[in-house]
Amino acid sequence: MAANEDASCLFCAIISGKIPCHKVYETEHCLAFLDIMPISEGHTQVIPKYHAVTLGDLPDEYLREIGPIVKKVALATGVEQYNIVQNNGKMAFQHVPHVHFHVIPKPNETEGLIVGQQNWPQTKPENDVLAATCAKMRQRL
Repeated sequence: MAANEDASCLFCAIISGKIPCHKVYETEHCLAFLDIMPISEGHTQVIPKYHAVTLGDLPDEYLREIGPIVKKVALATGVEQYNIVQNNGKMAFQHVPHVHFHVIPKPNETEGLIVGQQNWPQTKPENDVLAATCAKMRQRL
């Protein structure tokens, strides 16, 4: 059962066993399971067993295990290249309102995450703009 469980949450239902999953790895605080609509073979969701909508809502004790599990899962896919994706909020393409990390294997150029200019618009800010942004972020830490 998830701590701080939300009865209407799909991922909380998976954690509690109400919805079956293909469990890849599990610890006291985390669960990793295969995505049922994968982008590539081995596409896995790594989630905390605590219902938090965004990363900012998640207690550190649950976040602490996620990094090592994401690494284990990525290596377990058997491919050398992969993406780790974590979205926060609808505008940031979060579809399930429960913190989750996608581990997406990239076995070749046509499988896995494909990002194009239209959905990942890059800019080229000047160095002083980057330095100012960095300073603002450091102050917020």
